[in-house]
Amino acid sequence: MSVEPWASPQDQAAAEHPHSTSHTASCEDQEQHPDKLCLDSFWSEVETIRQGSGYTDLECSRRDSRQSEEGEQEEQWLVDAGLSTLISEDSEDVDNAVLLSTLTRTQAEAVQRRLDSYTLSLRKRNKPAPRDVRDIFNPSISKTRLPDSHHSEDSAHNSMASLPKSPLSAVPTEHQRGAPKEEFFITDVAYCEQAVIFLKQASLPQNNSQRRKVDCTLPRVICPKCRLGVTRVQDLSHSDMKKVRQLALIDMTALCDLLELEVKRQKHSKRKNTESPLYGVPLATLLENDQKMKPNTSIPLYMQALLSFLEKKGVDSEGILRVPGSQSRIKMLQQNLETNFYSGQVSWDDVSPNDAAALLKKFIRELPAPLLTPEYLNTFSAVRDITELRQKLHMLNLLILLLPEPNRNTLKALLEFLSKVVSRERKNRMNLWAVATIMAPNLFLHKAVPSRLTEGAEKGHAEKAADVMRLLIRYQDLLWTIPNFLMSQVRKLNENSNRRYQFYDRRIKNLLRKIHTDSRDKTDKNTSELCRTVKIQLGDLVSGTLEYQLNINSRASDLLTQFQRQSLRSPDNGKGKMRRNGSVAYPDCALFEVGGNIGEHCLDPDTHLLDLFNSNSGGEWVIKLKPNAGRGL
Repeated sequence: MSVEPWASPQDQAAAEHPHSTSHTASCEDQEQHPDKLCLDSFWSEVETIRQGSGYTDLECSRRDSRQSEEGEQEEQWLVDAGLSTLISEDSEDVDNAVLLSTLTRTQAEAVQRRLDSYTLSLRKRNKPAPRDVRDIFNPSISKTRLPDSHHSEDSAHNSMASLPKSPLSAVPTEHQRGAPKEEFFITDVAYCEQAVIFLKQASLPQNNSQRRKVDCTLPRVICPKCRLGVTRVQDLSHSDMKKVRQLALIDMTALCDLLELEVKRQKHSKRKNTESPLYGVPLATLLENDQKMKPNTSIPLYMQALLSFLEKKGVDSEGILRVPGSQSRIKMLQQNLETNFYSGQVSWDDVSPNDAAALLKKFIRELPAPLLTPEYLNTFSAVRDITELRQKLHMLNLLILLLPEPNRNTLKALLEFLSKVVSRERKNRMNLWAVATIMAPNLFLHKAVPSRLTEGAEKGHAEKAADVMRLLIRYQDLLWTIPNFLMSQVRKLNENSNRRYQFYDRRIKNLLRKIHTDSRDKTDKNTSELCRTVKIQLGDLVSGTLEYQLNINSRASDLLTQFQRQSLRSPDNGKGKMRRNGSVAYPDCALFEVGGNIGEHCLDPDTHLLDLFNSNSGGEWVIKLKPNAGRGL
């Protein structure tokens, strides 16, 4: 089984300086807990936010912010999960069945709990209650909709059977603690179903009798790569990503229920429109304005400029992000940028990196709505209360998928910069804990949403908030991928949407299943003779087709290599670059699957094409430009 390790900045630094063993050891010690300077910086940053412009009435804004009225949260949850038809009187059963048929047992139970809560609130308000989820399905189909609980557990066990067992309650021995730690990250099984198994394991007498010691070092996470490759957030079409978000919300809610995390959405009051063109402007508005000047840019141009400057002049500056700039210089610089940024008359030559870093943090925290969104900010914060690292990563992965695209792209750009700061620790003296403790208040504290970040024991809460921040920095590449189980559910959802009539007649459903099985058997027998026609569509640059012979070892990268070899015949095509040997390279090209049980999917180069064909025989293969080719940051 091939695996993809997610390296940390410390791993990369060690690779660049293999002989610096003593420093690596000291870094590992520092990674255990934040030092006093980090904690002091954390509370200094909190105080700066409290006293900053617009934050003096933070406590007042918390009182003004109110929780949704009884029943409103459940109603909004059903809408966001794509299940609003469950509470609509004029909906058809088949509309509900299409999505519900893709859910696991634990996910479906989470839906039922939300519907029960909504029903209870309606009764209190003397309104007619919606039907039970189970009433939507006739008996023959309802039996096949939800997997048996034992079957769900068996599937999860089978998916993880080939990996080293590491129960959540296991206590590492001394000699194990000294060795490099590894954690396997399984994405083939729904995260909530994994939690069911882990919680049962933790409750066993032999595990319950042992108390796990807290170990704050972060392991090397290994994600087994399936034969369909890794799917990253930017690889799917908008229509499929909408379905991913709906399914991710259901799985995250089921996981919260199992972990007993109580997270409620907050309604925040709208802030007055700001006169500044840069600060206090909604993220979507900034992007809409910036895209008129630079089409397809994915994060605000102003933030791009700050990050670009800091990457060139700030990452090696000692104490960057922690050392405050001059308040008078910062104010003058902000005024200059607000007046001249879009006219291009700003000179960065004399700007202090510390002043620019202060403006970056101010830009993040003065967004009218938190970057992590009002809906999910408290859920992000609640991750700190989860004990096990694997479940923390599960929750963060789902939360990242739930963010709107502008927020997700902006957060990724910020985290990539923070990772670069950590990688230059030898020069800037800012390790992972230091960067995390400084940035956590700016991300998790927001005037518009009440927060428990600063309640309780200071040291413990500061560490927990910084811990969530360092997980985002350290494992960002992993968190920006779509787990295999969600990809499978999206494919199943698309298939069910295309064959909706099957829910009305079980005989038709069985017939289609038999036809599908027979065709797959025939495909497996003739794999040696299978040939696929691949479309070539590089905008106005190249068009045509390519014949490709499939075998059991064929990968997407092999097909792209054959395409590039054939492009030798026309070296002047588009963005193709002439090499010394006369070949033409198309670095921005990728293979896509289009149609069938997926909208549009940019394939991982390691995707095994025969497995892809068996998974989606009705889809077309197209060579085209990658989604981020030619786009802004």
